[in-house]
Amino acid sequence: MAQARVLTDKDLKRVLNYIATRRHAARDRAMLLLTTNAGMRIGEVAATNVCDVLALDGTIKDEIRLSADQTKGKHARTVVLSERMQKELLVYLQQRFGTDKLVAVTYTDHMQKPLFSTQKRAGFNANTACYHFHMLYKEAGLYGCSSHSGRRSFLTHLSQKAVPLKVMMELAGHRQAQTTMRYISVTTDMKKAAVELL
Repeated sequence: MAQARVLTDKDLKRVLNYIATRRHAARDRAMLLLTTNAGMRIGEVAATNVCDVLALDGTIKDEIRLSADQTKGKHARTVVLSERMQKELLVYLQQRFGTDKLVAVTYTDHMQKPLFSTQKRAGFNANTACYHFHMLYKEAGLYGCSSHSGRRSFLTHLSQKAVPLKVMMELAGHRQAQTTMRYISVTTDMKKAAVELL
């Protein structure tokens, strides 16, 4: 079976522009960027709750600590959030709850609810989130993409920037180097950069 397409910067811009035209734009943008900018699996995105990202002081945490129940391999792991990703989540939650003061949300039962809900107010599961991503990519005119595209893009771009394999393994939550290597696509730009080193 062919691997999911790795997103170029142009591809990512295209799907984000399409998402911006949709009714649940802030939600879909945040979901997608958690795969491309934080390397989260689609099942992990679906399993994340508000309390996993929103700190008690109303700020966005710089790490998401996923329990074994929230991950594919049943091994707890930590997802590191860049400042840019934290800002994306802040904007999404402010829009979702209709307030700039998210500290008020921390006193409610919303903290235990899924970070991302469907139109029917239920949380996504891995299958519904996979299908949702499939349709987003398809409707944006990107073929060969799946819910794995964001994660593959995340690791490929880190590799392009010469991030050490051990660091990429940690960020991806992989226990084997071979697993991480399978996600990385060698691009023409990477090959050109390599020969320029000589």
